[in-house]
Amino acid sequence: MNQHQPDSLPPDYFDHVYAANRDPWGFETSPYEREKYDATVAALPRPRYAKAFEIGCSLGVLTAQLALRCGHLLAVDVSEAALAQARARCTELPQVEIRNLRVPEEFPSQRFDLIVLSEVGYYWSPADLARAADQLLAGLNSGGQLLLVHWTPRVHDYPLTGDEVHDFFLLKAASGGPLRHLTGQRHETYRLDLFERN
Repeated sequence: MNQHQPDSLPPDYFDHVYAANRDPWGFETSPYEREKYDATVAALPRPRYAKAFEIGCSLGVLTAQLALRCGHLLAVDVSEAALAQARARCTELPQVEIRNLRVPEEFPSQRFDLIVLSEVGYYWSPADLARAADQLLAGLNSGGQLLLVHWTPRVHDYPLTGDEVHDFFLLKAASGGPLRHLTGQRHETYRLDLFERN
């Protein structure tokens, strides 16, 4: 591994994590996660999004909350163990489609009114973050929104920090391209930024 350009974490990293613990980050039980999910959903300015895409849905805890605001929600993850729990959690939500998909190696062909990237970007290498950012932008309808939410303290085996992920998109928005920054929040251990495609 090149120390200047770390690799993205592979799917088997997450398979091992979920094999050791069915809810390794406390998505179902942590007060921190509950508060963050509330802030995430509250940050969405529109009451409804026709087509939405959630990258890294894990156990589907946030997915189930997002689904109430979506006509159709495609939720993806790289871990089958996590996806099995997400499918069980969202079984009564027919607007939710759950798939095993690895971004940026794969990306859906349709376009979306909302893309949510929550606690995923720091698993990518800088090169994969750049590739994914281009895909996200191309995957947004005109006026579509991109919501980023990430833990900010450094984690030793993650290629990037949450701040590096958000700052990358803020620079992209500042460059005069089709992405513009609408609003941002910084909390004690996470940050949230909302963008829109012009």
